Formats: sequence, structure tokens, C-alpha cells
Amino acid sequence: MKLTRRIIVTGLTVAACATAVGIATAHASAPQAPTVAVSDGQPDLGIEDFGYPNADKIKEEKGITLKRGDGHIMLADCGSSTALMEVWSRKLGKTCFRVTGPSGYLTLEVPAVYAVKGGSEHATNVTLEAPDGRKQEVEVANKEWKGVGESLDPQAREHILVEISVGRDRS
Repeated sequence: MKLTRRIIVTGLTVAACATAVGIATAHASAPQAPTVAVSDGQPDLGIEDFGYPNADKIKEEKGITLKRGDGHIMLADCGSSTALMEVWSRKLGKTCFRVTGPSGYLTLEVPAVYAVKGGSEHATNVTLEAPDGRKQEVEVANKEWKGVGESLDPQAREHILVEISVGRDRS
């Protein structure tokens, strides 16, 4: 009996090994799909340039130049919320921005800005530029109205809003 059992177990083992070798050989000899180079030796990298999405279209439609930002300060429809930051311009009227994080920045150009109202969640820093290139930096508390640009300029010159930042140290 022991001899019969050994013969059966040995036969099964040989059959299993033969099957495994056959499968491996068939897999190795199967035609391989051709490989195609995706690029010219350099991997495709998604590099963020922090450019504002649809900036050209917004400039054409609204007259606002949106340059760069981190995505935490976005142009918004002024009727969409009472928590928005408001920028008032003699040329463009009211423009609103939504702040979506504890910090953020946006570089832009809004001409002839004279007042800013802080959003309901964050104190905001705005930087304006006079025609002679001098910068005017103003901190606007949340929900506070603040005269900026020509409102603070002794010569009442038009100022361009060039940066909005939230939660960033200016020092």
C-alpha cells in the first residue's frame, strides 16, 4: 500500500510540474505587445505655473487682468454670497472675490480702485500701484470698508490693484 501511495503522489507531482512548465513556456513565447515611447526621452511632468484659468476671457469680458495665484482667492459673482470681498473701481464698478482657505494670494490688475470691503472670514491685504510706480499696501479687516488708491492719495490719482493676499505676513 505504501508503495502504491508513493507512486500516485510522485505521478501527481510530476504532472503538476509538467503543467507549470508548459504554462510558463506558453506565456513566454506569446507575442508581446509592442512598446511605444511616449515622449522624446523626457517624462511628461505636470508643472503648475499658478496662472489664473480663463484669464484671457475674463480680461476681454470684464476688463480685469488676472495673473497668478494659488487658487485660494477666486473671482466670484457678487450676488452669490454676502461673505465675499468687494473691490470698487471707478471704471469697472464692483468686483467680488471668494477666499477659500486660511491663506492665499492673487496678482491681478483692476484699474481705478478707490475702496475695498473685506470678506466676512478673513482680514485681507491689498497692494495698489500709483501711476509713478509707488506701492500702497493696505490691510482691510474682515467686513470692514476701507478707502484705498485714489481715496488715500493726496493727488487723487488712479491706482491699480495689483495684489490681494490673505493670511500672509508682509514683513
